[in-house]
Amino acid sequence: MNLKIKGGAKLKGIVTTNTSKNSAMGLMAASLLNKGKTVLRKVPHIEEVNRMIEILHSLGVNVRWIRKDDLEIVPPAKLKIKNINKKSAIKTRSIIMLIGPLIHEFKKFSIPQPGGCKLGLRTVKPHLFALEKLGVNIKTLSKEYEINNQKIKSSKIVLYESGDTTTENILMAAARIKGKTTIKLASANYQVQDLCYFLTKLGVKIKGIGTTTLIISGKPKIKTPVEYYLSEDPIESMFFLSVSATTNSTLTIKRCPIDFLELELLKLEKMGFNFKIIKKYKGRNNFTNLVDIKTFPSKLKALEEKIYARPFPGLNIDNLPFFVPIATQARGQTLIHDWVYEHRAIYYIELVKLGAKIILADPYRVYINGPTRLKATEIICPSALRPATIILIAMLKAQGTSILHNVYPINRGYENLSNRLNKIGAQIKII
Repeated sequence: MNLKIKGGAKLKGIVTTNTSKNSAMGLMAASLLNKGKTVLRKVPHIEEVNRMIEILHSLGVNVRWIRKDDLEIVPPAKLKIKNINKKSAIKTRSIIMLIGPLIHEFKKFSIPQPGGCKLGLRTVKPHLFALEKLGVNIKTLSKEYEINNQKIKSSKIVLYESGDTTTENILMAAARIKGKTTIKLASANYQVQDLCYFLTKLGVKIKGIGTTTLIISGKPKIKTPVEYYLSEDPIESMFFLSVSATTNSTLTIKRCPIDFLELELLKLEKMGFNFKIIKKYKGRNNFTNLVDIKTFPSKLKALEEKIYARPFPGLNIDNLPFFVPIATQARGQTLIHDWVYEHRAIYYIELVKLGAKIILADPYRVYINGPTRLKATEIICPSALRPATIILIAMLKAQGTSILHNVYPINRGYENLSNRLNKIGAQIKII
């Protein structure tokens, strides 16, 4: 799929934040812990979810859409691990999170090595080191991981790296281990909190939700019919904030999970971005704090300090790229330090093709000079979700008609995005 984008216009209207891709992937994996029926409500219709559905189907799990956005998941009496859909598995990094649930079903099994975004090394060693503490031995082969767990046990674990999927994997492993497992230096990010609240509905006791120390009292047998509403996606809210700031538009962005956007909004405020929180309320799951944000045309200026990401409660690692198109419209020089990934900052210089003034200092840092008048061009989507979306944002600002080729990376994480943008005044055609 390619997109033809006529840019240069200001946008106006109302857009609603969808539920989280990352939460959906963790919760779909966690459904394998439950011998009862799981219903996940408000699941996004995106390619990443489709890949996980294909994987679960191949394991013998009955997965079907009920109503419009709800996913019903019913496990078989015995999972068929040897039938795992390898073609789908290698397309999503989330496949690694199946280790946590599957160790309770098999003493020995293999899963394909994950794919997903091409952002550098993205080591899985933190997963392996933590799982070893629980008695799980993992051997890395050329195309797969071979997992052996003859005797799993509870333990105290210090994470090698405070990663989201690492924390989720260990949470799912600990959920059915008798005794108490402690995870220190855990991620407290939104998808981890979503998983924690889901597990508590299954009867797993978890202390420290929202902190970096989690204490899990496992429940060896789980057979509980459960329904759970996914939380909204702060990364999608930030996408639309970036669209508004870059195109100098007036938008109302509804259902923004404010607890995971506060630092991003503060940085934007100090850049001169005008916005107002017009409503506060709870999400459908009764724990996500949501707000509606109205944005206004703004004169942006570069921050003197570098912009960089940190684990929650720092600026979200997935939100950092959205400051790149914003910086092209800010007066002065912005330094963005993307220290987490070896290759992601390299994708940022794709915006140079649109006329952006960006200097790649090294594989982690870019200097962006603005404001710059962006001009239309043709670009092939990089194979990474967030870098692909910032090219789309820049094209919405660029004068003229741009072509964005091969947008599968965007469809992995965003549902019906071109139509949603068209409803607020964008001019995008699928070609």
